[in-house]
Amino acid sequence: MRVRIRFASYSVEAEIFDTATGKAVLDVLPLTRNVIKWGKEIYFELPVTVPIEPGSRAEVEKGDLAYWPNMPAFCIFYGPTPVSTDGQPVAASPVNVFGRLVKLEPGQLDQVAEGQNVTVEFLQD
Repeated sequence: MRVRIRFASYSVEAEIFDTATGKAVLDVLPLTRNVIKWGKEIYFELPVTVPIEPGSRAEVEKGDLAYWPNMPAFCIFYGPTPVSTDGQPVAASPVNVFGRLVKLEPGQLDQVAEGQNVTVEFLQD
């Protein structure tokens, strides 16, 4: 399943994986929240509670979408975070990776301001 993630001046498509977390995220769409940034990670509150899945991890890839159970939050990783030791993103604690951006544009994601709205919705054909 594909979704659109819309910010004030930019939108990007993402693929949601067929996992328990992916299905739980799809069940609450459409969703509008306020952006929080942590290094090169955008995240926002997600009204979903799912357990940590086998294979959850803190080390993720640029472009990964993940569920962070501590808030809980929808996370978009596009570069190093404050706990990274190299150029790869690292979550604050293990996350469930449930999707991936179709196209990674770090420069566009850098322009997203903390506090602005983000909307995640099903992609219409």
